[in-house]
Amino acid sequence: MTNHASWVESANQSHTDFPLQNLPYGVFGSDARIGIAIGDSILDLRACAETGLLHGLSHETTRACTTDSLNALFALGPDHWSPLRRRLTGLLETASSQRPQVEPLLIPRASAVMHLPAQIGDYTDFFTSLHHATNVGNLFRPRNPLAPNYKHLPIGYHGRASSIVVSGSPVNRPAGQTQEGQFGPTRALDYELEVGVFIGPGNRLGEPVPIHQARAHIFGLCLLNDWSARDLQAWESQPLGPFLAKSFATTISPWVVPLEALEPFRAPAFSRPVGDPTPLPYLHSPDDQARGGIDITVEVWLASQHMREIGAPPLRISRGNFRDTYWTIAQMLTHHTSNGCNLRPGDLLGSGTVSGPTRDSLGCLLELTRRGTEPFRLPTGEERRYLEDGDEVILLAYCEREGCVRIGFGDCRGTISAAT
Repeated sequence: MTNHASWVESANQSHTDFPLQNLPYGVFGSDARIGIAIGDSILDLRACAETGLLHGLSHETTRACTTDSLNALFALGPDHWSPLRRRLTGLLETASSQRPQVEPLLIPRASAVMHLPAQIGDYTDFFTSLHHATNVGNLFRPRNPLAPNYKHLPIGYHGRASSIVVSGSPVNRPAGQTQEGQFGPTRALDYELEVGVFIGPGNRLGEPVPIHQARAHIFGLCLLNDWSARDLQAWESQPLGPFLAKSFATTISPWVVPLEALEPFRAPAFSRPVGDPTPLPYLHSPDDQARGGIDITVEVWLASQHMREIGAPPLRISRGNFRDTYWTIAQMLTHHTSNGCNLRPGDLLGSGTVSGPTRDSLGCLLELTRRGTEPFRLPTGEERRYLEDGDEVILLAYCEREGCVRIGFGDCRGTISAAT
């Protein structure tokens, strides 16, 4: 499919996020309907179903496309996802004979109001980047940066699903208690560059998902910003871990890129240093080790309020790669269910901060400014240790590989507003 083009001309531009080879799913409009992004447009899947363009697909698939969230589609599994993807590709490719019926169902993406793509029942955030874990550990425990369990299992914590918001939503500066015995607005507000994983079919309570079946339980990926109040976090995290320092907001991008679109960009799992423990059998699969990573370039851009007022473009402050996570998405899901925990369609997993081995690939300000001790300058001369009111953080991601069409994730953005 790498050479296929679309009759939607904007989908054929070299740096579009949404060519024919992507077709990510989202929820848009005042009446919340499912669509796919194609170039600078959205194809309305409810309208496709109502006009017979999905005829021949299963009744369950067609019905799922008419709902107001992606949960029903997530629940169906790959045997339904793949035929739908083939049908949509056929409707939009250059050779399609149904362009006259499909074209009226496109709407401009720029004018669409986007919603959360799914009703998220549960949210779990992991800690899968060895570089991030080591960097943060060195800031707090330089003699012993990694917890003894880190290289044996994917560490995670249960986050707050109710405060997940879609890209573009404002982020209020949270207040909380700090080690100084004070209560007030955080003075150390941070972002965390992460990849989100949306669960497809769930598993029954008490029935773990074997690692060789894990990918069939994953629909696709999005971008995720795990906003963090570092001064609150440092005080409250012992001994039970993150709490109010993170539950005030988590932002995700509106488009969910299906795993099938990411297939050309699969890569080997993280290459473990000599001497690291081999994953236990339940976390080890030859296929996952050979192809469980995904080659996704991830970036953080920042624009202060002053930069926007004078028309200055955002500044890129980080570029890393999702390949640098120590644990794969299959290992995350398998470990999550290994005790019998049941996941449900629309549940969300966060990868944890994606950081690389170099200073310009660090995925949060805690690392980049070394707990605020090494500020950096914006083009306006402003200094940043942590985020200030009015700052806009923009996460971007894309996949590129020779012989493949570039695909992207759209953006995941949020602007900091003053504490209430």
